[in-house]
Amino acid sequence: MKQKSGFSGQIGFVFAAAGSAVGVGNLWRFPYLAAKDGGGLFLIIYLVLVLTFGFTLLTTDIAIGRKTGKSAIYAYESMRKKWKFLGILTFLVPVLIMTYYAVIGGWILKYITIYLFSSGKQAVDDNCFTSFISSPSSVWFGVIFMLLTALIVYNGVEKGIERVSKFIMPILLVMVIGIAIFSLTLKNTLDDGTVRTGIDGLKVYLTPDLSGLTVSRFLQITLDAMSQLFFSLSVSMGIMITYGSYVKKDVDLNKAVSQIEIMDTGVAFLAGVMIIPAVYVFSGLDGMSAGPGLMFVSLPKVFFSMGFAGRLIGIVFFVLAGFAALTSCISVLESITANCMELFHAKRKITTKVLSVIYLIATAVIALGYSIFYVEVKLPNGSIGQLLDIMDYISNSFLMPFISLLSSILIGWIMKPKWIAEEMELNGGKFGRKKLYNIMICYIMPVIMTILFLQSTGFLNLFIK
Repeated sequence: MKQKSGFSGQIGFVFAAAGSAVGVGNLWRFPYLAAKDGGGLFLIIYLVLVLTFGFTLLTTDIAIGRKTGKSAIYAYESMRKKWKFLGILTFLVPVLIMTYYAVIGGWILKYITIYLFSSGKQAVDDNCFTSFISSPSSVWFGVIFMLLTALIVYNGVEKGIERVSKFIMPILLVMVIGIAIFSLTLKNTLDDGTVRTGIDGLKVYLTPDLSGLTVSRFLQITLDAMSQLFFSLSVSMGIMITYGSYVKKDVDLNKAVSQIEIMDTGVAFLAGVMIIPAVYVFSGLDGMSAGPGLMFVSLPKVFFSMGFAGRLIGIVFFVLAGFAALTSCISVLESITANCMELFHAKRKITTKVLSVIYLIATAVIALGYSIFYVEVKLPNGSIGQLLDIMDYISNSFLMPFISLLSSILIGWIMKPKWIAEEMELNGGKFGRKKLYNIMICYIMPVIMTILFLQSTGFLNLFIK
């Protein structure tokens, strides 16, 4: 049997997995949730969840991948034949996410061109973002981003994904740290003589805001943090199972899991240091309430108010966001490619070519969901969605909590946690958080994932007002 291609070693795997985990969610979703959910309060809750749920989900996915040596569909089937359906459900998540991830990558590409070829003034217009995404020409940016992703996956694991991740991840980390330090040095004097500094903004970010905290609000913040964890760590979507199947048996999975946790959470935290003080200095607390528009609407205003330096920072920031989107996009397409190669017994190059054609069409359709194919659909969680929102809702809010719930039942009660522990303790590795893992996977995960699933689908709202 031909040896399955894989990562060259621990560093290659950790950078690729962290590249998948460190995505656009870290750079725009994490800071706006922190701003919305009480600053330091959100940070504390998120950190506790990373060390418990994040660790459990990440360990489970990577260990399943390496132990079975297969991608999601066949990994679950090899554990229990009747559970192949869970592999199919897991495979569906990246299939759906891939339809729109390159669209978001295309948006970032557009902003890179705005800062490269103009002063950045265009990005400050209130309707800049809206008019761009509602223009059919936005399709080309998404298509270019999709082609770039396909090219890297086409070149395989070691020559494509690992090589690009080893190059991009260190640069991304240096850029995040650099902009974060710069944000803390900012100062702005208002018309009334009040001075706002980056350090003031950092205090707003780090100080837990307990005002008006109720049980219902605490639950909502916890659910926000949990949903961020899913998107951030790339768990419950088959990606880490696929990446785990490429990991050599001599790699210490315990260290690898800890390194991915630290890198992903560190970048998310630094993204907040990078964005929140800058927005606070130039827009005050009002600028923090921009929500998802923080990256494409509020930040360009911050950059513009910095003058010439702002244009340079704008270029650096959106190139950084482009890197983050690219590494995540690669991992989503790789997961689909790996499953299709196993399903159809096909070679990588032909599989990637076929998938590229499918997803170039899908990217174009979703990008046109704001113009030619515009729809408004009321989703079960109460929001109104276009094509991109519908795909995002089905994959992230519906399937991911459901998959995590079923996975915790399969591992905790059918395969038993010992099955995972054996893989974590391979070659004398020390599974340091073994007791925590056992409690989480058997008891806490099934309960919390049921609550999260009910909340995401809108059922919980029928009972909690």
